[in-house]
Amino acid sequence: MNDEDYMRQALLEAQKGYDEGEVPVGAVIVCRGRVIARAHNQTERLTDVTAHAEMLALTSASNYLGGKYLTECTLYVTVEPCTMCAGALGWSQISRIVYGCDDEKRGFQRFAPAALHPKTEVTTGVLAGECARLMKDFFNARR
Repeated sequence: MNDEDYMRQALLEAQKGYDEGEVPVGAVIVCRGRVIARAHNQTERLTDVTAHAEMLALTSASNYLGGKYLTECTLYVTVEPCTMCAGALGWSQISRIVYGCDDEKRGFQRFAPAALHPKTEVTTGVLAGECARLMKDFFNARR
């Protein structure tokens, strides 16, 4: 499987969030070619501002691996992580982050570009159009 295949799985998670009335962000964490965690935003369901897809996926992956460091893992997430999520990803020492569309209002690249671990590789723009379209559809339906 390649980056687009894993991003499609993250998009399926984002669609679950959309269907539940959550901001449609989906995340998948892959370790050694195997999906070990998947999540979507659940801030409304859990009444928890920290229940972002990335945070939930990090917790799930750490539990699966039995440790807090994700040095052999890749996060696939449909939207650029926010500063909070980037900080947590930095502490996890995740090897790679792949995201779909930019978040110009709240993305970490704008506000905290140094939040990630120095060895973390970042790949952007994977299925960006599909990721952005889901977000736009969600917010257009809310207006």
